[in-house]
Amino acid sequence: MINSIDITRLRNANYLQFQKDFLEIISRNNPAVLQIETKYDELSAKTNELESLFKKVLANPISQELLVLDERRDSAVNGIYYIALGYSYHYDTNLKQAAEALLANIKLYGSGIARLNYQAETATINSLMNDWDNKPELSQAIDTLGLKSWKDELGNINTEFSTRYLDRTQDYGNATPETLKIKREETNTVYYALRDRINALHLLVETPTSPYNTVINQLNALIEQYNLLLTVPDENGETPTS
Repeated sequence: MINSIDITRLRNANYLQFQKDFLEIISRNNPAVLQIETKYDELSAKTNELESLFKKVLANPISQELLVLDERRDSAVNGIYYIALGYSYHYDTNLKQAAEALLANIKLYGSGIARLNYQAETATINSLMNDWDNKPELSQAIDTLGLKSWKDELGNINTEFSTRYLDRTQDYGNATPETLKIKREETNTVYYALRDRINALHLLVETPTSPYNTVINQLNALIEQYNLLLTVPDENGETPTS
């Protein structure tokens, strides 16, 4: 039987490559002989549609802008954190206490803000900005540590990132009536139909050696690789359907 994999958790590029690899393995085993040609052709068609849509997304110039903006805000939030971390060892009591207050606030939102996906990082930085603007002890800590310019940089770049992210979202909606999310859901349905067809034909074989053993073993080897990929923490920005 073909092993399971939660393909919904694969990021867009990995999801697309998985479907292409899955199809390639079946192609090498002759879909016509395996009596799965119709289902194979259906998945091929959906995968081609998905690839065309994905290329359109990557071609959007705002995507490249977002990469640059995200790198800048990552640098700013990391810079503030490490400066505060350094001051937390300072011999001056005022500087040490200010650093400790700021670090405690940052840690409320987790230890890896710069590794969050796009939307989560935007929301987290907005929360930090709100804290630093409205909580006197934190505003004072920013001033005491001389971090106002860093704070302004982080706030401004996060606002710009949020604006451009929404611009890109509008572009996607205007450019295509079908989103990647919808196209992936359609592809999922066809993928499962093909997988289940292979499994069903394999179970119906009455002879000792099933002609589906080879393709199933090869597909399971592929699935094992992608299942391992799913165990690696996502530190690169976007969610599977973003």
